[in-house]
Amino acid sequence: MVKAKSWVMTQHFDGFPKKSDFGLKVEELPEPKDGEVLLEAVFLSVDPYMRSFSKTHMKEGDVMIGGQVAKVIQSKNPAFPVGSHVVSNSGWRTHTLSDGTGLTPILPEWPKDVSLSLALGAIGMPGLTAVYGIEDVLGLKEGETLLVNAAAGAVGSVVGQIAKIKGCKVVGSAGSDAKVAYLKELGFDEVFNYKTVGSLEEALRKASPEGYDCFFENVGGPSSDVVLQQMKNFGRIAVCGSISTYNDSQPQTGPYPYFTMIIKELKMEGFLQSRWEHKHPETLKRLLAWVKEGKLQCREHVTKGFDNMPAAFMGMLQGENMGKAILEDCSATCNLWH
Repeated sequence: MVKAKSWVMTQHFDGFPKKSDFGLKVEELPEPKDGEVLLEAVFLSVDPYMRSFSKTHMKEGDVMIGGQVAKVIQSKNPAFPVGSHVVSNSGWRTHTLSDGTGLTPILPEWPKDVSLSLALGAIGMPGLTAVYGIEDVLGLKEGETLLVNAAAGAVGSVVGQIAKIKGCKVVGSAGSDAKVAYLKELGFDEVFNYKTVGSLEEALRKASPEGYDCFFENVGGPSSDVVLQQMKNFGRIAVCGSISTYNDSQPQTGPYPYFTMIIKELKMEGFLQSRWEHKHPETLKRLLAWVKEGKLQCREHVTKGFDNMPAAFMGMLQGENMGKAILEDCSATCNLWH
């Protein structure tokens, strides 16, 4: 028997999540049956969507949603041998019994010197989101100018680097001077700290006086309206996230940018990476190749210990992370067997 821990949402978040919204459960899992595997979490993902999806995809008492890299520690399913690693949407759990549905094996060509945690970041869901947003939604072309906000986050940092690979000018907005310095290291052409600029409008104009062809939107709220005023005619906007609104108790209203969109003939499209699931294997291989070639740099903000999962989640929502927020579960090395 294995003793499994999980974090549940004890009540729906009212505004910013607090420690009392989470409860730690412990249960004993039975042995795997035929066709089943027992997974042990090695790395758990910490993502903004968990906050927004909690309203629509969860009820009180549910285990928190999320992805993880897990090791197969017992198997009665020949597709997943003991010792192999998979990406799983098992949520905030240390151990999971699975019949194999929804498990994605780590790419067989994964280099030994690349951390498996990147399967939750640049070579995982955030990387896929960046590629599809740039290629399938925006149709970004060489020589164009792209703006990305929350640019030092898991998705934004990959978006900017892929746009540079494609020969574009990249402008990034981030929330600290350290993040600005990091993005300049990654090769962004222009970066500014939105918290310290006197005027967002002036900062955007200074960074790209000729305006913007494409905008990769991760933040939402009133700042987006300022950006739309500086889009070029026929500009394209990929709406990936709206993190500035996720913790609002009351939905924000306005500004309403429709007249700007009409006059400039803008195209705005929301998207989820799952739309292109049929392309995931090929796209993951492309992302891995960019990492191996040194064209895609990956930084992670790592929290250790499963008991710290709520703190890691709340810290990410406050912008503490540079790059991908990850939790490393020590139970992968110190099993809770008895």
